[in-house]
Amino acid sequence: MERKKFLSSLALASVGGTVLTSCLNTQSNNETTITQAGFNAGFIFHSVYFWLKDGITAEEDKDFLKFFDILKKVPGVQSCHIGKPAKTNPRPVVDNSFSYHIMLTFENLEAITKYEEHPDHLAGIDQYSKYWVKVEVKDTVIS
Repeated sequence: MERKKFLSSLALASVGGTVLTSCLNTQSNNETTITQAGFNAGFIFHSVYFWLKDGITAEEDKDFLKFFDILKKVPGVQSCHIGKPAKTNPRPVVDNSFSYHIMLTFENLEAITKYEEHPDHLAGIDQYSKYWVKVEVKDTVIS
């Protein structure tokens, strides 16, 4: 049973905004759904990748991370995960060129829409956009 729990949690990993589902437990009728792992249809994974400007100082990098503290407190955010690129083996399909990745989760489309328009979210963008040269957002809805 522990192996099944591990495989279910592994299936929730987000890679480039894509949810891996190939490792989920299957029902006896061979149907596999993300809801078996505890997510309901309509659940949103909001993955944002940031490429910071060259020459950012350690102080500026530390200041930029305050942006994430703001974002995770915006109403509607269910969870927040922050990371840097993994030092995985280079392959044509792997992009480790970003500086930071934040993955926020939302219960549904209504919640993420409110988040996108929230004054704290917008003020944070205004305050911290001076540090990045590129941002990519990849949203995934569970069906």
